[in-house]
Amino acid sequence: MVSLHSSLSNAPAKNAKQHFTRRSFLPDQQNVLWQIEKGFVRTFTYLEDGTTVALGLWGPGDTISKALSKIEPYQMECLTKVEVKSLLMEDWYQAQETLLAHIQQAQELMVIRSYKKVDTMLIKLLAWLSKKFGSQVEQGRLIDMRLTHEDLAEMLGSTRVTITRILGQFEEEGLIDRLSLHRIVVREEDIWYYEI
Repeated sequence: MVSLHSSLSNAPAKNAKQHFTRRSFLPDQQNVLWQIEKGFVRTFTYLEDGTTVALGLWGPGDTISKALSKIEPYQMECLTKVEVKSLLMEDWYQAQETLLAHIQQAQELMVIRSYKKVDTMLIKLLAWLSKKFGSQVEQGRLIDMRLTHEDLAEMLGSTRVTITRILGQFEEEGLIDRLSLHRIVVREEDIWYYEI
């Protein structure tokens, strides 16, 4: 049994900034919210058979916490170097906005995963990522999240091999450019026909 005193002493100081490395996990601390200031975090769970299920992707300005979910287990993995500010639940004043953002993202990802073909799911996911997290560059919108092919496969319930093959196909068709460090440029004007 953990005493109240020991759990309070392990809690981060109010509004304390913390840094986490790529592929590390944000701690699951009761009554603590993490407001992302720099970097990207994915939230996920896994099934009894080990299958990973993506729950969300979050970036600067987003607030995440195990306290916002009833899913067990609930993991918060840093996709890049991450800087977060800890917020105590009782001092949190943006509850409604954060909950709406979580609901909207869950619905958007649910629709993307509802397409029957993996290539359609992947192009929809890349378009969504470029709108939500991308930055404008000369060739299109740069997704600089360092998502691996395995990360993309887990988000879509597919395999790494399938995602690698489809990304190669998209690159051949001129829909995307793949850069080093798992960065992708989406050519927005060229993906419109997948919307039809």
